[in-house]
Amino acid sequence: MKSIAFSIVFACALSLLVGCASSGNAEQKSGWTTLFDGSSTEAFRAYKKESFPNNSWKIENGTLKTIPGKDGVDIITKDEFQDFELSLEWKISPGGNSGVIYRVTEDFDRSWNTGPEMQVLDDTKHNDGKNPKTSAGALYALIPPTNKTLKPVGEWNQARLVIKNNHVEHWLNGSKVVEYQWGSPEVQKLIAESKFKDQPRFARNNSGHIVLQHHHDEVWYRNVKIRRL
Repeated sequence: MKSIAFSIVFACALSLLVGCASSGNAEQKSGWTTLFDGSSTEAFRAYKKESFPNNSWKIENGTLKTIPGKDGVDIITKDEFQDFELSLEWKISPGGNSGVIYRVTEDFDRSWNTGPEMQVLDDTKHNDGKNPKTSAGALYALIPPTNKTLKPVGEWNQARLVIKNNHVEHWLNGSKVVEYQWGSPEVQKLIAESKFKDQPRFARNNSGHIVLQHHHDEVWYRNVKIRRL
């Protein structure tokens, strides 16, 4: 009986491994590249630095997690991207704040000096949640999300960011919540009326790095992958 039970367990485990391998191969064939697989930070480094900031971020139970504190450092992809689809999951702490910033260059002190942000937030306890333009999923401080479903604090939200031919989409938990045309007169007008009006290179780059923001709060990311379009 023990031999039969072991054989069944072994067969199930083998089937699971084969299924995972097949899924991974299918993703690779579709052009997906894993940026964070739960065990390696090789795809990232600190903003304007050559190494990964181990004093600000750590791997915890297969997630990429901030270490809270005043010395928080944003992490940035080593590669740059122009047209792409980014997929990830995020989970925020009570009152927490973070963001996914894109088409970033390192010409200025902060990543947000050049890159717009898909907001990551606890809408219920953070003050930014009171303003739709700065709530979770928003094009931060510019365009509010619509048709949004946000998971409660402590649960995972699935996010996608798609840019193709300068058409940008933010997706949150299966719904498209923001859509705009990069560099359009409408967006330039919004920028001119916002806190970014004095940033000369804000949202003007045709390509750049992707940043996970450290906003001094606890946030977790997992299953981070990207494909060029």
